Amino acid sequence: MLELKNISFGVNEDGQEKEIIRDISLTIPDGKLVVITGPNGGGKSTLARLIAGIETPDSGQIFYRGKDITEMSITDRARMGIGFAFQQPVRFKGLQVLDLIRLATGKNLSAADACTYLSRVGLCARDYIDREVNSSLSGGELKRIEIATVLAKAPALAVFDEPEAGIDLWSFQNLIEVFESMRKEIKDSSILIISHQERILNIADDVIVLRDGRLVKHGAKEEILPELIGTPSMVKECQKFGADKGGNC
Repeated sequence: MLELKNISFGVNEDGQEKEIIRDISLTIPDGKLVVITGPNGGGKSTLARLIAGIETPDSGQIFYRGKDITEMSITDRARMGIGFAFQQPVRFKGLQVLDLIRLATGKNLSAADACTYLSRVGLCARDYIDREVNSSLSGGELKRIEIATVLAKAPALAVFDEPEAGIDLWSFQNLIEVFESMRKEIKDSSILIISHQERILNIADDVIVLRDGRLVKHGAKEEILPELIGTPSMVKECQKFGADKGGNC
């Protein structure tokens, strides 16, 4: 179980303090697929980075399975079983895809074993296993490779920051299938996804809505979704939660 207690976080912009996360408290139980959604600039990605240990809160505490991890590094959290997939995956010049998957598992996997993870995210394994993780790969390819490494690591808590960003429609459908498969396999583990895509929201157990760095709603999908997408246009529902005038969520 992941528990956040009164978490706040801010940054200094042009000499002024700007609060990004405002006194958030929530609990994410084991065995759940939870989606955090809300308008752009609402603090979704920042909250994910706080959970992963990339950022440290200014105040409040984060507990994972009963242990205070507030001051723990991303490496220590990874050792505890918390996995994180970036919105913009990191490129590693000189490192091959096979090396990356082996690092994720901590095992000297054969190429054939490593290829099973690439196949799960819709990549033709023989075309990618020996590729270097550099600028020759598109953003969508990097995204899917990173998701493959998360699958290989099999973390107890997997955090995905806007996994749909930069991928094509076919890959997006494949991504939904990956999450649905993970959901069946997770048992006592959890999946946390940052997204405003309706199809990802539809496979969630619970939905969390953030606006202006505050927790607006948190509950079962059946309770929250009708308020978000119950009208013909999801744009109008996004505007309820503070989207901009263009309806961007």
